[in-house]
Amino acid sequence: MTDTSVTTADAPVVEHGVGLTDAAAAKVRSLISQEGRDDLRLRLAVQPGGCSGLIYQLYFDERRLDGDAVREFGEGVEVVIDKMSVPYLDGASIDFEDTIQKQGFTIDNPNAQGSCACGDSFH
Repeated sequence: MTDTSVTTADAPVVEHGVGLTDAAAAKVRSLISQEGRDDLRLRLAVQPGGCSGLIYQLYFDERRLDGDAVREFGEGVEVVIDKMSVPYLDGASIDFEDTIQKQGFTIDNPNAQGSCACGDSFH
């Protein structure tokens, strides 16, 4: 059985409307460099779950799947989003904070109508 979920080189590339700040791009580039791999991309997805109904998934992935929307941010930073998540994320922005109070990636999503107290899920 052949895996047809991986995009071929001649498939059209669709771009998404999610932004990545310079700080987030620099952190992604740094983390990919630490892994010692050049085939990783940042994947952002929306999944059912959490107390408000939907949660974000943000992780590195070496795959590009059929229907993925892709956007490049400078040298070596590619953000991919599956086709089901694109409508929930259009216009969102990924940032990276590194302060004494908080360290990590944040997602500012204008499509989220509300979120829970913990800030990990939205609707």
